[in-house]
Formats: sequence, structure tokens, C-alpha cells
Amino acid sequence: MNRVPVVSQDGQPLMPTKCSKARKLVREGKAIGKWNDLNQYYIQLTFKPSGKETQSIAVGIDPGKNYSGIGLVSKLHTLFTAHLFLPFETVKKRIEQRAMMRRNRRSRRINRKLPFKLRAHRQARFDNRRNKKVAPSIRSNRQLEIRVVSELAKIYPISAIVFEYVKADVDLTSGRKKARSGKGFSAVMVGQKWAIEQFNQIAPVVTKFGWQTSNLRKHLGLEKQKHSKGDAVAATHAVDGVALAASQFVDYLPFENSIGHGHRWQGNITITDAPFFVVRRPPISRRQLHLMVFAKGGKRRRYGGTVTRHGIRKGDYVVAERKGIKYYGWCSGDTATRISVSNSNWQRLGQFSKNKVQLLRRSTGVICKQLIGGRRFLSSA
Repeated sequence: MNRVPVVSQDGQPLMPTKCSKARKLVREGKAIGKWNDLNQYYIQLTFKPSGKETQSIAVGIDPGKNYSGIGLVSKLHTLFTAHLFLPFETVKKRIEQRAMMRRNRRSRRINRKLPFKLRAHRQARFDNRRNKKVAPSIRSNRQLEIRVVSELAKIYPISAIVFEYVKADVDLTSGRKKARSGKGFSAVMVGQKWAIEQFNQIAPVVTKFGWQTSNLRKHLGLEKQKHSKGDAVAATHAVDGVALAASQFVDYLPFENSIGHGHRWQGNITITDAPFFVVRRPPISRRQLHLMVFAKGGKRRRYGGTVTRHGIRKGDYVVAERKGIKYYGWCSGDTATRISVSNSNWQRLGQFSKNKVQLLRRSTGVICKQLIGGRRFLSSA
């Protein structure tokens, strides 16, 4: 049975409650129903609770290059699972395009008919490159994970964050570190220390390796889909997030007694069905002063940005009506008289008259939709 998050009058996260009890509290005026930025329903109490003691709740993060999985569990319930579509490829392409446009602008500024010493080259800067920055494409991946966990921490009393750490080996011939595949560093490895520092500001972080996640997942009887990893189902990546979080309650630990010593599974946890969400960033292009190619008449139209001509911004959650049918989605563009509305996959549902589109919620920077049936990979253990 799903659980509804609960926060106190002052916004302090409390233990989640049953759906029936949450409905009763709202009906009696003892709580107010709200929605967070992840499109997740929770209630805020209007009275002072008798106690604020909480139990342990852990969140597991299975980071990736294009997809990540997140699971939130307590000892008795699985509370939240999510599949994240990471913006790695999108940001990478935009950074490459930005560099190309910068080179073109600088090349147009130089008069090549002059001698080299008289050309308007940019003066050499001092050496301020310390090589300590995280690449924008990788940083955006980790920032999306941080955003989701920080939103969960506002409505759940998270006691620990379990992060799957990608380990590097050392090449014996060169003495340099390499990935376990032997082909060099992966995008997942870069910036993971920076991400752990950010997660530590939310809750204490515990790291696990991939083989530990695999062993615990098999022990709990959770099924893993290893093909088509881009499928938005819980069995692709969210299952690893659940296994990582469960490691706070079940682990393979050493023991020693009168009979002997060794290692064995210790602890217990109950894995239940849980809401499954798909999270992505709205693929909105940043504002550009000019397009790369001139238009007729020497003027180039405006490109990018979130502003429209009708008071609704790109990424806003809206409802549009056509022929008596209502369409719920996100604003993705506009024309002089119409507004484009897209679904959670950013596929356009249609262009609707500006008078038939109603704003429901301003953009939160993420598109989060709960899927039905994506949670059935779980089995009790």
C-alpha cells in the first residue's frame, strides 16, 4: 500500500502515513494537501503533533551517463522509485555548438588582409585554468539527481543516502588509473566525488560498489532488465536504487560465534509496491541573440528562451481544450495566436488557441510524471 508523505506545521518532514488516514486528516481540516516540484502529493498538518520521532529512511542512487535510478525505502515500505533521463547528450551538443558559434564570430572580426601583427586578435590571457571544474554535461547529470533527492528530503526524513561508486583500477604498465573496462574513464566516474560532497549537505552519504548492489538485488529477489536500458520502467535502473537504499537495513556482514566465523546476510526489510516516476529536464534551448544563418533581408529571427507572447512560459504545466476534449501537458512553444503543448516525452500534443489554454502550474525546471504499472517488478522479501 502506498504511503503519503507528511510534514509538520513548520515544514519538518515526518513519517509518511496511509492514504486513508491522509484523506481523513484533510477531510477533517487537520491537514492541507499540497504538491511538490516532483508532482508528488503530500499533506501538511495544521496542528501540533504529539511527537516528531522518525524512523530510518534511506535513498539509493544508481548514477549513469544517460539514465539514473532512485529508490526510497524504509524498513517496512518502499516509498518512491524514479527513472531519470539525464541531459548528458543534449548539453554536450549545445556546448559544441556554442564553441563553433564563438569561433565563427571571432573569425568574422579579423581582417585577414592586414599583416598578422596588425590583426585584431584577442590578447592572450593569464593562465587561469586549474582543471578542477566538472564538465557541464556531467555536472548537469549530477545536478538533476541532486535536485530530485533535495525535493524528497523536504517531505521525507531521510537519514542516509547510498551512492553507487564507480571504482577505477590501475594500469600496471603505465601506473595510471583506468576504468574497470580498461578503456579509460567513463563519464559516470568523472565528478562523482563532487556529487558526493553535494549529497553530504542533505544527509550522510554511504558508497557501495556495483558488485555489492548486484548481490543485494539478487538476495532480495528483485528482477533486473539488462536489455533496453532506456525503457522507462522500474526494472531498468530504479531497481538498483531500491537495492542500494535497502543496504542500510540488510547487508552481507562478517560474524563469529562458537560454531565458526564467516559472512552472512544480516537484517531484514520488506519490499513493497511503490509509486514510479519518470523525471527529465524540459529540452528548452537557451536564448540566442542571433541564429547561425542569416534570414532574408539580413535579419535573423529570435531563437530560444522561455518567454512566449501569451503570458505562459515554456515548461509551464497547462491544460488545453479542443472540441470538448482536455489535454494536459507542458508548454513547448508558441506562434502569433497559438500555443504548443507537449506531453512528458516532449512530443507535441498539438497547437491550441491561446484562449483555450489555461495555466495550472509554473515551470519547476523538471518534468515529472507518475506512471502506472511501472512498479510491478518488486516482490516481497
